[in-house]
Amino acid sequence: MVKEYRMYIGGEWIPAPDGEFYEDFNPYTGEVFARVASGKRADAKRAVEAAAAAFPSWSRSLPSERQSLFLKAADILEKKKDEVINVLAEETGCAYGFALFQAGFTPGLLREAASQVHQTNGEIIPSDLPGAFYMAIRQPVGVVAGIGPWNAPLILSLRSICMPIAYGNTAVLKPSTESSVAGGVLIAEVFDQAGFPKGVLNLVTNGPGRSGEIGDEFIENPKVRRITLTGSSAVGRQLAEKAGRHLKRVAMELGGQNPMIILQDADIDYAVNAAAFGAFLHQGQICMSTRRIIIEKPIAASFIEKFVKKVSGFKVGDPKDPKTIIGPIINRHQLEDIRKSVDAAVRDGAKVLCGAKTEGLCYYPTVLSNVKRGTPFCYEETFGPVVSIVEVENEEQAISIANETPYGLSAAVITRDFNKGLAIAERIESGIVHINDQTVHDEPQVPFGGLKDSGWGRFGGRAGLEEFTELRWISMQRTQRRYPF
Repeated sequence: MVKEYRMYIGGEWIPAPDGEFYEDFNPYTGEVFARVASGKRADAKRAVEAAAAAFPSWSRSLPSERQSLFLKAADILEKKKDEVINVLAEETGCAYGFALFQAGFTPGLLREAASQVHQTNGEIIPSDLPGAFYMAIRQPVGVVAGIGPWNAPLILSLRSICMPIAYGNTAVLKPSTESSVAGGVLIAEVFDQAGFPKGVLNLVTNGPGRSGEIGDEFIENPKVRRITLTGSSAVGRQLAEKAGRHLKRVAMELGGQNPMIILQDADIDYAVNAAAFGAFLHQGQICMSTRRIIIEKPIAASFIEKFVKKVSGFKVGDPKDPKTIIGPIINRHQLEDIRKSVDAAVRDGAKVLCGAKTEGLCYYPTVLSNVKRGTPFCYEETFGPVVSIVEVENEEQAISIANETPYGLSAAVITRDFNKGLAIAERIESGIVHINDQTVHDEPQVPFGGLKDSGWGRFGGRAGLEEFTELRWISMQRTQRRYPF
């Protein structure tokens, strides 16, 4: 029997007011995985009201109380590992390795939040006014609305509300329609079981076509003081434009066209393994996935031979099989977008070295060469298991090509010369650069975020403090001040 899931508002599990559910499909089998409450704008408003009502007491709660709840939540989530892995496979087509990573990463995210509760420090500011005492203090902002994606739903939905709550804010979470359970219900269950007060976290789920009205409620409701989004640059641009009319701050982690530069002094076998992981983890459906391998010509032929051989051998198919590397694309629309992108690159002169074929919703790992510079394929993001190889004469050309895209999320440089790698990293227009690693990496304590069309704001560690607290100046006169009139 297909399980039904409800929304979580004000500490209660509630259905949509009209009792409407939508069907959430397993992308590999095509079967209905779950029936999920299809909320509307009125439900989003109700969730915001619940969060606003909970804010005064939660914002004044002791840091140690918040810390205890986050640590308890981490332990609960850790015990749900097998359930988490199964839900990620069934709902999002996530292969075992990446599902295991999400299940392992997220308890650490909760524990990092626990460590942050005592970090909302202010400062004493020197004054040139006689008898004055100046302070800068940090306070929680109020209600934070988190909008999560489908591709790494447990991590990215939790990240959108975790640090804000740790700093004393309350939150409303709206997961993707494609991953309401993994990116929403599981998280709400953990917070509920850990004993967080009613209204601190609220969950609104919605069926296809209703994300816009819920997002509009977040933007237009004055009780929402911050919005976080992980998604496409197109959606981020729309959200930012609307939020700007209301002078509302948003933190956004958006798309990427992430380059990996491989210099001629690199260990080729290591570079092959790094590039294969960076390009094809979770079917390339990660904002940080390696999209372009930019390699110096003296080692290109050797690298390409080994790389194509390796990725051509990846097992494609059932995400619940631990040996599977490439599971299904999230839905048919996304699959068609990938196919169209590759076909367009081939029409523009690109050569397919492997892949470019489908089986059900699975798209085989695909490697392209001879991609024409300036074409959409090397400029925009293809969100799937597809990577291009670009041969260059030298590192100057590599840097130039790495930067000729509107995106700037993650990048990588593979070289035996650390000083050269650092010099290149400093010139790449990207919020994240990894030297001697691939492009897909994150940890709870790091300042994660991009440049240019990859978004603004930072998630993680103390960087979140800047996003989700207000910095206020308070002055006090210890002696009476003399006024000129």
